[in-house]
Amino acid sequence: MKNDPYKKAGVDIKAGNDLVDKIRKDVASTFDKNVLGGIGSFSGFYSLPKGFKNPVLVACTDGVGTKVALAQKNSSLGTIGQDLVAMCVNDMVTSGAHPLFFLDYFASSKLNVTETATVIKGIAKACKKTNCSLIGGETAEMPNHYIGKNFDLAGFSVGIVEKKLIIDSSKVRKNNIIIGIESSGAHSNGYSLINKLIKESKLSKSEKEKLTKLALKPTHLYTNVILDLVKKVKVKSIANITGGGLTENIPRSIPNTLSSEIYLKNWKMPQFFATLQKLGKIEMRDMLRIFNCGIGMTVIIEPKELDSTIKVLSKHKFKGFMIGKVIKKSSSAITFL
Repeated sequence: MKNDPYKKAGVDIKAGNDLVDKIRKDVASTFDKNVLGGIGSFSGFYSLPKGFKNPVLVACTDGVGTKVALAQKNSSLGTIGQDLVAMCVNDMVTSGAHPLFFLDYFASSKLNVTETATVIKGIAKACKKTNCSLIGGETAEMPNHYIGKNFDLAGFSVGIVEKKLIIDSSKVRKNNIIIGIESSGAHSNGYSLINKLIKESKLSKSEKEKLTKLALKPTHLYTNVILDLVKKVKVKSIANITGGGLTENIPRSIPNTLSSEIYLKNWKMPQFFATLQKLGKIEMRDMLRIFNCGIGMTVIIEPKELDSTIKVLSKHKFKGFMIGKVIKKSSSAITFL
């Protein structure tokens, strides 16, 4: 349309329509038999799966934070979609819930169809990996609200779990052990600091590129391994190690009447984190509060379940470590030894 007043104001409706055409097949490929309708409706419809006696819906929302800025700067947006899905479904699976469907929100000052399509295709790919249908989303073009080419992402996921099978901390007991499952890297937390350290470091260009590549590794999707694990092992509680690191997230999976102790020598902190620590001269207590330090998720089990747990993790190509145990209540919710 010539002389389109809305386009002159910074909003390109045609670009939005072009985006829908680019992502239509990828989004539709995530649909399962419970999805009702197609793309373009005012709402997404999903029929609850059968087989549940007392189903409980579980909802999560999250974002990718400033990892987006690092990915955009380095033209590496292909896996940011997985980061977004992982941040939501990894929280969800700590309750033992199966993801059902996902929605995304993409906001920018000016819609870049190619970049946005790359991100949403990544979201769709991750949804397929976790058996989660991408049934809706919003793409907002807001000129003068976001700066330059910056954009932001948010995700929303809904899942389901049988009420009697909900995993919380109520069954955790003294002397239960804490198993740490390896992370892929920083996942999607701590990136304001990571970006600052990379920018201000005196590393060579090749060293910065190597560190950036490690920083952009996509967040692990733990859904399939955890759902398999809870079928074969009596998992007492689960923690997703996100913002707040090990320091703040492990205590969330333990009753207030108990505490935990973590043995730092039981796993080796990946070199990526050691490099960040050195660059920023960061004390270990702060590393443990900011980053996952190589442990992306923890599960609490009885000691007799250790071998079975490691076997399931190995089947899904994850490494696991016995990193700590539950102890009687002390002055601190978590102690690092």
